[in-house]
Amino acid sequence: MWQLYQYPLCPFSRKVRVVCAEKGVRVELLREHPWERRDAFARLNAAGQTPVLVDGPLVLADSGAIAEYLEETVDAVPLYGSGALERAENRRLVAWCEGKFYSEVVVPLLAERMFKRIVARQSPDAATLRAAARAAEGHFDYLDDLLDHRRWLSGVAFGIADIAAASQVSVADYLGGIDWVGHEPMRQWYSTIKSRPTFRPLLAERMEGLPPPLHYDKLDF
Repeated sequence: MWQLYQYPLCPFSRKVRVVCAEKGVRVELLREHPWERRDAFARLNAAGQTPVLVDGPLVLADSGAIAEYLEETVDAVPLYGSGALERAENRRLVAWCEGKFYSEVVVPLLAERMFKRIVARQSPDAATLRAAARAAEGHFDYLDDLLDHRRWLSGVAFGIADIAAASQVSVADYLGGIDWVGHEPMRQWYSTIKSRPTFRPLLAERMEGLPPPLHYDKLDF
């Protein structure tokens, strides 16, 4: 069985977990906190980042590389689209979610509301949190517009762009960084994803010492 090194609020680990679940690939979850800089983990991934997927001598690092490996080796449930154009659009949106949205919204939320609280034992910086909230608002406006013209971010079918986006959004939502008011297309999209059996296990997990908002795991929010 594959072993996945991850921690509950790593959005890239969430992405890999959902991809595995959608494709029926069983994994054993191993908790890894990258900030602890364990030598044993560094030997698996010199970058020192989660996720890392291991099966005996086979070691895969980076969520994009892992997802594409599974797409190429597991026939069940294709996630990247049926043609070159769909695959290109999926990859574009994955890059957007894991580049701009991650750096502008998720990174500051993780730093201020997770790392400072449970590792550094410091208070969050209000100005940084306000900037993240403004960035999230702008990103949601863009995603609302996309969802006004398509059922899924990935296109006609649920796919990797939806998984990548939901993984990032779910972490931001856990950390109280999302205001859903005025974003009905996104709210409906995320509610549908939250109801998927492959996504529900993520919502049941908690980071010790850091509870999520009350609405976090509810389908009606």
